[in-house]
Amino acid sequence: MTADPVSASPVNAVTSPDFAAITADLMNRIDQLCLLTEVPGSVQRTFLSTTAARMHAALNAWATELGLDAWVDAAGNWHAVLPGSNPDAPTFIIGSHLDTVPDGGKYDGLLGVVLGLALAGQLKRSPAARPYRLEVLGFSEEEGVRFGVPFIGSLSALGQAGPLLDVRDSQGRSVRQAMRDFGLDDMHIGDATLSGPHLGFLEVHIEQGPVLEAAGQPLGLVSALVGHHRLKLTFTGRANHAGTTPMHLRGDALMAAAEWMLQAERLAQDTPGLVATVGQIQAFPGASNVIPGRVELTLDLRHADDQLRAARLAELEALLQQVSARRGVRAQAEVLTVIPAVPLDAGFQAGLKRAAEHLDLVPPTLVSGAGHDAMILARAMPAAMLFVRTPGGLSHHPGEAAASEDVRAALEVVWRFLLGLGAVVDSEARP
Repeated sequence: MTADPVSASPVNAVTSPDFAAITADLMNRIDQLCLLTEVPGSVQRTFLSTTAARMHAALNAWATELGLDAWVDAAGNWHAVLPGSNPDAPTFIIGSHLDTVPDGGKYDGLLGVVLGLALAGQLKRSPAARPYRLEVLGFSEEEGVRFGVPFIGSLSALGQAGPLLDVRDSQGRSVRQAMRDFGLDDMHIGDATLSGPHLGFLEVHIEQGPVLEAAGQPLGLVSALVGHHRLKLTFTGRANHAGTTPMHLRGDALMAAAEWMLQAERLAQDTPGLVATVGQIQAFPGASNVIPGRVELTLDLRHADDQLRAARLAELEALLQQVSARRGVRAQAEVLTVIPAVPLDAGFQAGLKRAAEHLDLVPPTLVSGAGHDAMILARAMPAAMLFVRTPGGLSHHPGEAAASEDVRAALEVVWRFLLGLGAVVDSEARP
């Protein structure tokens, strides 16, 4: 998408909705929807659970109130559609995911779906031209909680989830069997693939970090989603008695790992935009009176520049060999996954920025350190993200929050963006 959806045509002629009332209703609906949980007193919705089915039913009821068509596809993704002015109108998608992490927050994922549905209802009542079909999409799975792999919902939307059907959860049940238990036909998962011409995809999501709050801004534009490397590292030394082995005669795998981890932290601190995380570490044999003979740990390395990230990884691997040689242990690094960075559509970013400026907002541009469904949809169509400020930067946590005034700002920006998008479609359709 290269055109700016807001500057293409004036949109002020359309009467503005009552955003205060819409925001209040939206925030109340999120509170009510989050009562649909697998664990009373917390927020937990797992992929293809009975709670997911209850969420679908509640969203269906709201979509019906708004006069929209709604359904659940073969992968458990939830859809609601506002038709365009003609059957061949291209589709624009607003959406996010409906699943959560265990004991998660109210707004991660769900905000983007509910906001899209609220705006679809407003567009249906608006006299503004609708030269495109608006689809609200609630992806069934993004977090990777149940099966250990993320994005099953959005990969299904692109017809790319087939290889995941035989992945199993902790109970030994496969994705394929879970689909059947949910009432879906795994043999027809291809029916979940999006079809027809698409203008693009917009995901509104809480930031899940502290940058917007520090900047004093309610909204942020996302220019890219970071790529990452995930590695498993193994340090092998010599297990021995903790009391009888002098310090200078040890082959302590854990001390070698500790020294390397501190060097990885220092390298990340010295490289703007780079984050390095050791999220898991295990020492063997794991006794308090035995020098660790083997240590296994993970490294998650993220940056928006793939070449820079690869260069820093090479430096970390060189440091790994230096540390291990100096301490008399062996070390090896195994790359588990490599996910390239995903730049988002410049035209959509410009349109969202212009819409925000009409409201006297100056949204900063951010790079998302987390993965989102937008990075999957960007493989097939122009994609954009709008971040909403997260108080305290807290997410994946019961204390996760979003301020109603920030949600209102997001509603108004996306409303203006959608009106401008119609002007772009109209202008491109003219001979």
